[in-house]
Amino acid sequence: MTHALIIGASGGIGQALARALTQRGAQVQTLSRSTDGFDLTRPETVTAALDALNTRFDRILITTGALVTKGHQPEKRLPQITAQAMMDQFALNTIGPALILSQIARLVPRDRPAVCATLSARVGSITDNRLGGWYSYRAAKAALNQVIHTAAIELARTHPQLACVVLHPGTVATPLTQAYANRHPTVPPETAAANLLSVIDSLSPQDTGDFFDWRGQPIPW
Repeated sequence: MTHALIIGASGGIGQALARALTQRGAQVQTLSRSTDGFDLTRPETVTAALDALNTRFDRILITTGALVTKGHQPEKRLPQITAQAMMDQFALNTIGPALILSQIARLVPRDRPAVCATLSARVGSITDNRLGGWYSYRAAKAALNQVIHTAAIELARTHPQLACVVLHPGTVATPLTQAYANRHPTVPPETAAANLLSVIDSLSPQDTGDFFDWRGQPIPW
């Protein structure tokens, strides 16, 4: 039986992934701020929740993140940057997932294939940035991508069958994207979950440290 851990399971994508894996017959454990007090901006809650886990998970899916933090809207121009908005973005979208990654080694098996997939965003790609704007969100996601890539290098030394990757889910119809999706086609969370699981199922240890979109296509850093 597959054991899966969904972190951020109260969000649209997290909920859909939990349902889809449960329907497959997986044993799914979830963590979220709304149901477990798992708050990425409060490190003590992250440590307490992860310390309480004693399962080796075949799938760990980190589905946390937000485009708007504490009312700070994405910046369109340089003068709109504020220190607080940028710190809030990094706290939630970079530092929080990094704290999770710091405990991943004991939560995934060493003797069989496993996947740790973290949701990021295409706008975190420096190479792919053609439009500008969204400074804090872009920077936080770019930093998250670096954290995952670096973690994958370290984890490969002790967990050679692990694929630790970054995934871009596409534009999903959730509250996070509601005000910003007018120029992009969206898919419901259930479709996004199916797409992501298809990519996850295809991963091998050779893919560790890479960045893929919902179709399984590589995204440049």
